Amino acid sequence: MQRIRLRYTKRGRLRFTSHRDFQRAFERALRRAAVPMAYSAGFTPHPKVSYANAAPTGTGSEAEYLEIALTAARDPEKLRELLDESMPVGLDIIEAVEARTSGLADRLTASVWELRLDGVALEDVSRAVDAFKSADAVEVQRRTKNGMRTFDARSAVASLDAHSAQADRPTDQPCAILRLVVRHVTPAVRPDDVLSGLRAVADLAPPVPAAVTRLAQGLFDEETGTVTDPLAPDREAVTAAPADRTGAAASAAAKASA
Repeated sequence: MQRIRLRYTKRGRLRFTSHRDFQRAFERALRRAAVPMAYSAGFTPHPKVSYANAAPTGTGSEAEYLEIALTAARDPEKLRELLDESMPVGLDIIEAVEARTSGLADRLTASVWELRLDGVALEDVSRAVDAFKSADAVEVQRRTKNGMRTFDARSAVASLDAHSAQADRPTDQPCAILRLVVRHVTPAVRPDDVLSGLRAVADLAPPVPAAVTRLAQGLFDEETGTVTDPLAPDREAVTAAPADRTGAAASAAAKASA
C-alpha cells in the first residue's frame, strides 16, 4: 500500500468552504481522477483519507494537509496534477510527496497566521500588540457546543507582530497586518481568539471582520521561533532512498567478491 501526503489551499471565496464540504469535493475528485484508493473494512467502506488540523471555516489557508492510501503505486506529481484538475479553483492541490516517515499529524504543532485589519491604523495595532505581549495571561471567551468557555489566549502565541499593509488594494482607509505564530494547544487558540484578546487588553476593535489566512503550519522550532515544513522529512527520505539502495548493492557485491 502506498501513502501519499498532499498540501492544498483554501483561497478566495472558497475560504468559506467547511471541512465537510471539502471532504465531499475531494472524494469526488478522487473518483474523477480514477485514483486506486484503499478502502476501510466494514459495512460502509470509505476511502482511507486522513485529514490533519483543518483551518476554521471562513479562513483562507496556504497550508492544509491530508494523507491518502492507495492500492497501487502512482507518481506523486502526476497524481497531484490529476487531482488538482478535478478540484474547484481555490481548493488547489499544490504539493504531493510519498509518505516515507510516520506521524504527519505529530509534526503539525504550530501555525503561522496573517490577519488583514482594514480600517485600523498601524499605530493602534502596534500598541495593542505591545499590551498583549506584555501580559502574563489574556483570558478570552468562546462559545462552544457545551456553552461559553474561558481560556488563556496569551500562552499559545509564540510571536505576534504588526506590519504595514502592502499597497495591493488602493484605498484611503488605514490598514494593518498582524502576523502571528500560534502553538497548537488544547483548547485550541484561533486567530479570532487573539483578536478578542487584543480587544480585551487594548480595546482594539476592527470596524470590519479581519481577513485571516494561514500561511504555514508544521513543527515549531523553539530555538529559532520558526515553523518548519512538515513534508520535508518525506522529501529527504525519497531523495536519500536511491543512494541507500546503491550503497546496499555495493555492500552486497563486496561481500560476494570476498
